[in-house]
Parts: sequence; C-alpha cells; structure tokens
Amino acid sequence: MTNAIVELVDVNRVFPGAHPHHALRSVDLRVEAGDYVSLVGPSGAGKSTMLNVLGLMDRPTTGEYLIDGVATSGSTENERAIIRATTIGFVFQSFHLLSHRSALDNVLLATVYSAIPRPEREQRARDALVRVGLGHRIEALPSTLSGGERQRVAIARAVVTSPKLLLADEPTGNLDQARAGEVLDMFERLNQEGLTVILITHDLELARRARRTLRISDGQVSEA
Repeated sequence: MTNAIVELVDVNRVFPGAHPHHALRSVDLRVEAGDYVSLVGPSGAGKSTMLNVLGLMDRPTTGEYLIDGVATSGSTENERAIIRATTIGFVFQSFHLLSHRSALDNVLLATVYSAIPRPEREQRARDALVRVGLGHRIEALPSTLSGGERQRVAIARAVVTSPKLLLADEPTGNLDQARAGEVLDMFERLNQEGLTVILITHDLELARRARRTLRISDGQVSEA
C-alpha cells in the first residue's frame, strides 16, 4: 500500500446554533499518493465543508485529519499555514487573478510564502506556465486571456510550489464544455505525473473522469 496523502478518521463538523448543522458526519476517508479522486454531491451536501477541512481552512469538530501522515488536530494556525503553502495547491471556480499583473506575476505570487529560494522563483513560475501550455502567454494580462487560459494560469499558480495534493473546487464552473474538457485533461496529465488530485464538483459526468468517485450526501461520504 502506498502512503496516504489524505486520511480522515471519524471526522465530524458541526456548526453550532439553535439548530446545530451537522455538515460532516463520521467521515472516514483515505486517499493514496498519486490518486485522482472526485467528490460529487448536490448543493448543501457538505462539499464546501469538506474542501475547507481538507485545505486546512477549517477544523473538524471531532475526529482527526492527517495530511501526508501528519496529524493536524493539534496544529497551530502558523503550522497549518506552512502546510497549505508547501503541500497543497488550490484551484477554484473563480480564477482569482490580479488583472493588472501578467500571467507570470500571478504565478510568482504563490512562491512568496513558499520554501523556494528567491533566485529560483521566476524560473519555476515560467516552467509552471509551460507545463500548462502557456509558455507563449507568459507576459499576457488576464484580460487578454480566454477563460480556459485564465484557469490554466490558476493551475500553474497552484502547482508552482510542487505541492503533493491539488484541491480543485468546481474548477470548470465558469467554462464552456470545450474549455472544461481541456482543464480536466490537464488534471489527468498532472495526475499521471504523480500529483494527487481531489476534484470537488456537483457534476457527475465530470466526476466520473476521475479514477475514483465518491459521493457526499447529508455530510456522509460513500463510494459512488
């Protein structure tokens, strides 16, 4: 068995209130290094909560989350920030690019809080853009790029620090069918190169392109 990049052990997330909301219920999940997993479910099923827990942006109410073998329940916010910066790459539905900065500059921003030595950062950013097929648009502003190209810049930004895990949250939501297919092709190539990918989506057709599909419903996760 390979090493687990992600391991959730009896994870619950309860949002308190007059009527407490159980967003995650007794979730046990193991994702091996190099796997490509999709998590599919309707709005309100718990996908966003799962993303926030996996991305160390939220903590389970009970249970344990281990990332790359490291238990995180007792970690400080600084320790969690370091793990996010060095181990996890994020791709969202919105591209979150700075409109007045070039594609290269947008990717470079992800290296500021990384362990990449300063002299290596620009070359790493250029290499990341080449990796996603944008070597010819390195100096382009986001306004001159198509939606698919902007998402590629966002993917380059996510992988420039050589993370072990890529979390993609509805990454094709702002794209037409053809561009969405290109983005998913890219995830498959990155996965074939060894990157562990977790794709979160409401679209079962997209989810089935992953090697393993999980379904989330009412905070509970099962194999689809």
